[in-house]
Amino acid sequence: MDRTPGRDAVELRVHGISGVTAERILDHPIVVRVAGDTHAGFFRPRPGSGPAGGATTGVAVEAYRWGSLTAGAAVRTASMLLLLPFMLSNLAIWLRPPGPDRWGLLGILSRLLAGTLTVTFVLAVVGVTLDLVGWQCVPYPGCRASRPYLAWLYALPSGPRLALLSLVPLLALRVVWAIGVRSARAFEGFGPSAGRSSTRERTESLADAGFWHDDQTTGWLRQIHVALGIGTLNVAVLAGVSPGGLGRAGQVALVAAAAGLLVFGVVLLALPVPASPAGTRRFLRPLWAAAVGVSVLCLGSAAFAGEAPSGAGKLPGYEGAAAMVVASQGVLLVVLTLVTYTRQRARGDDRPFLRGLGTPIMAAAAVSVGAAFTATLVYRVADFLDHGDIPDPIRPNPPIVGPLEPPVAYWWAALAGLAALLIGAAATSATLLLSRRRRRELAARVVERDYPDAPVQDAHRLRLVREAIARSRVTEELGPVLIAFLVIASLGLATVAFDVIGIGPTQLAARLGGHGGAFAVLAAYVTDAGVWVISLLVICLMVLGFRAYRSSQTRRVVAVLWDLGTFWPRTVHPFAPPCYAARAVPELAKRVTGLTARGPVVLSGHSHGSVLAAATILQLPPPVLARVSLLTYGSPLHRTYARLYPAYLGPETLCDLGGRIGWRWRNLWRETDPIGGPIFPTTPDGPAPCADPEAGTVDIRLRDPRSLTIDPADTVPPPIERHWPYHTQAAYQVAVRDLADRSD
Repeated sequence: MDRTPGRDAVELRVHGISGVTAERILDHPIVVRVAGDTHAGFFRPRPGSGPAGGATTGVAVEAYRWGSLTAGAAVRTASMLLLLPFMLSNLAIWLRPPGPDRWGLLGILSRLLAGTLTVTFVLAVVGVTLDLVGWQCVPYPGCRASRPYLAWLYALPSGPRLALLSLVPLLALRVVWAIGVRSARAFEGFGPSAGRSSTRERTESLADAGFWHDDQTTGWLRQIHVALGIGTLNVAVLAGVSPGGLGRAGQVALVAAAAGLLVFGVVLLALPVPASPAGTRRFLRPLWAAAVGVSVLCLGSAAFAGEAPSGAGKLPGYEGAAAMVVASQGVLLVVLTLVTYTRQRARGDDRPFLRGLGTPIMAAAAVSVGAAFTATLVYRVADFLDHGDIPDPIRPNPPIVGPLEPPVAYWWAALAGLAALLIGAAATSATLLLSRRRRRELAARVVERDYPDAPVQDAHRLRLVREAIARSRVTEELGPVLIAFLVIASLGLATVAFDVIGIGPTQLAARLGGHGGAFAVLAAYVTDAGVWVISLLVICLMVLGFRAYRSSQTRRVVAVLWDLGTFWPRTVHPFAPPCYAARAVPELAKRVTGLTARGPVVLSGHSHGSVLAAATILQLPPPVLARVSLLTYGSPLHRTYARLYPAYLGPETLCDLGGRIGWRWRNLWRETDPIGGPIFPTTPDGPAPCADPEAGTVDIRLRDPRSLTIDPADTVPPPIERHWPYHTQAAYQVAVRDLADRSD
């Protein structure tokens, strides 16, 4: 229980990414929880054990530890690797340019692209179970040899076999659904209060009351995506069974019904989320009735179907379905890029970060990771079942020995992935080399300003400081690399058009260089290398997931990615990991509101914690804001968030944030910090970042290191502190005291 005396000033510290302990936040060895729970809680030093590190006289220090929301559960952290493509697709829409999304076009395109990821996921499982196992492997003695766990399936006709194996994709859909629901339980109890809208479609600002409440949108999208997955499975099952008792006309009608279910799901993705639960039920009830009815008919038709000719290549229609999905992803990426670029140019912004193409770049990353996961799963299973002899045009296998043939579309995807990896690595190296001189010149000017009279014996220390400053500017140089990745990914997806007309990489190389030529052989080896490189990367991710399950230290490293990727609500893909800010921001707002009844509160945010602090202040009512101040340090609010998410945390939002609290805001930053920076940077010839001149008082630059020479009472020179700590410097305590005194 909180025993803080009435009307005490409180410094409420919010940590950054990687899930640090409450002891480290408070810089104190003995702490107790005064509010919250094991997922996220508020801590203070135990009474009688001394003040927190860096505490200001007369100001109680409290810490909010939210890291367990992303890194606390081993199962949740490890399973999130499976959800990585979904997380990236959900993140894409939040990188959109500022301004209203007219007709919701960017949202529609992003949701359609997210729908293709769900279809890709189901097709991957269908490719392993129905195609490789049920259609290609089981009918061949060479494949099922020494595999009794598959041999018993040979006794079943192809229809019942496919019906039985189709339970695996249904189970996979259920598992993905369960992961999201299980992870979201930590956020229960922090939904919208009465009278507040919970529909994400209607919120465009972090100050909107319902911004962080995505339950209705997620529920709407989840059921649509499950229906899309079921529809994909139904079509795949029907493609491999004979008409049976239904007859040809009945089979055609059933295929049309399964395809109609997919079309209905796509149409619903393009519609806005209904504003009420009644509106949601009006659309979803017929969708689920159709999904259940069509699925029962499809599986029943397969279960009672006779033996169909199997083993002659891939499952009928599977190759075309895989190619069509990849081709649709390429088309959606191109359209998304054109729409985003047109909107950015219409605003007339000067040199926007990533040329305003953050949304299509992140969407391309989601599609690329999804393709890598799919190709790895299908090819590694095929390799295992086929005893390492996957056929291709250069190394054909006799059908009795090696019947397995994965889709050619995945060969193209692997080749594109290898090209993106190599070109991206080369572009990154070139960018860093070309920018080194510019970064070093900037660092030299900073060092000359901070240490104008440095003695000769400190030359080595000066070089270390210059290198630290130069390295801290690397993130600003990676924009062109990401643009190049978007171009490469789009071109790579475009190559699947060759698969639509039945041409794989080796066939194309043979046609260009002559049949049986060295060019075709080289293409075969390069494509094989692409499959193996992509597979190794995915396997490394799986190993990382396993270590995250076994090791708390690795789990914290993995959590860094989730801290950044799951900050925003789920408005595009419902299988993405849940948004932890949906709990953290309302919980912080509630705690701050309670503390202001006793005295002023200085909300202190380090690194990513400053973003949570800013989002919290935007949710507070005016009576509470009068007693709240903001202290940020090592903050990426402008350097990263204002540039990547200009529609939600751009300069206008930051200026509004300062005005709401009467500019009781101080931001500490260092030139050596690779993450943090000034909130309102100014240039000699540029306009003021905000109309209010008080914005110029926010940023306080700290010299780092504090000195080059060794203090007479010390044995080593002051360290280069970079991103942590900040609370050990006198400027921190001065800022806390100033902000607490200025609060009402």
